[in-house]
Amino acid sequence: MKVKIIGSGGCVSIPRPCCSCRVCREAREKGVPYARSGCSLYIEDAGILIDTPEDINQGLNHANVETVDCVLFSHTDPDHTMGMRVFEQLRMDWLGRSVGKECTNPIEMAALPCVVDGLRKQATRFGSVLSYYEICGLVRITGCHVVEKGSLRIDLIPVDETEQVTVFVLTEAGKKIIYAPCDVKPFPENPIFEQADVLIIGNTIVGDVLKNGFVMEADNPLKTDLFDMDEILALKKKYQIRQVVITHLEEDWGKSYDDYLELEKEYDGIRFAFDGMEIETD
Repeated sequence: MKVKIIGSGGCVSIPRPCCSCRVCREAREKGVPYARSGCSLYIEDAGILIDTPEDINQGLNHANVETVDCVLFSHTDPDHTMGMRVFEQLRMDWLGRSVGKECTNPIEMAALPCVVDGLRKQATRFGSVLSYYEICGLVRITGCHVVEKGSLRIDLIPVDETEQVTVFVLTEAGKKIIYAPCDVKPFPENPIFEQADVLIIGNTIVGDVLKNGFVMEADNPLKTDLFDMDEILALKKKYQIRQVVITHLEEDWGKSYDDYLELEKEYDGIRFAFDGMEIETD
């Protein structure tokens, strides 16, 4: 099983517009992997994309993705959904439509039922954006807890009883990858996570001293919503996960690609994502 990190950034892309900090200057000069786009993942062979941040078009082009047949959504936060126009980019043929030709290969779109409901509420003055693409025949929408593509099974595990946020568990040929990009603390209790080959997880505070020397004190409220590295290590040990890849790396952490490479030397079995990173189970 092979997946590709399309975007490894957080709520704010790197470089942040108008920012002159060291990390953003370097990202402008060098591009990827120093630059980071919005958080998203692509499942090779199955043609499945998870989440559509605003810069998903650029991300797909940079990653040389040739086919997207299915899009899954983890939750409705804008930094994971506001690139929904990618449906139009991928499937709309305006010239053909002008002479009565309709889309014959709609993209399958799936999410937890409550997430689908939330997505339908995102609207312009013309109404629901998602419903518009559905009416145009560009997407076929399913609310579900399991997606199956050939030998690949994807379980959509709700983070809590509201079922507004998803942890994806990908299994194929005895291999398992967990994708938990955002808002997954506290991490749900479920034996399905045990002995995964890879956990790709976001929303982790990396370090105590962050951008511009900001010190993250123990009582900072962000620590209620975000993991720290000790909590990631505990999660890895609890579920006996072979490798952890940390994504959704925030510009606020004040760290460059090189800084993350140095940090990897301090941890066993933990890596930091970058745009275009490929992860393959043996």
